[in-house]
Amino acid sequence: MSKRRNRKKELQKKIAKQRIQRLFLLAEQYALCGRLKLSDRCVFLARKVSMRYLVSIPNKCKRRFCKHCYSYLLPNVTCRIRIHRGKIVTYCNNCKKFMRIPIQDHLAK
Repeated sequence: MSKRRNRKKELQKKIAKQRIQRLFLLAEQYALCGRLKLSDRCVFLARKVSMRYLVSIPNKCKRRFCKHCYSYLLPNVTCRIRIHRGKIVTYCNNCKKFMRIPIQDHLAK
């Protein structure tokens, strides 16, 4: 019995990862079209799926939304990106907060 449940959970996690990636692709498309509210909604849904099925969001996707207000970050539209003292600094235009990512960490992943 436990093997069946285990297979079912593995399948659910696999589907959840695919949905998260699909939602981030949709968020990018909406943001490029200027529909920022819809792109923020896609990020919200991706986070919900991640929490529901205990699946981590991929690093590439993690850096595409603000950790404070959870809005989708599109360079020059919703955020500013600078390099300062060996770190990539991303400023969110929505909540006016920033995130710092070491460049070595950024290149490794």
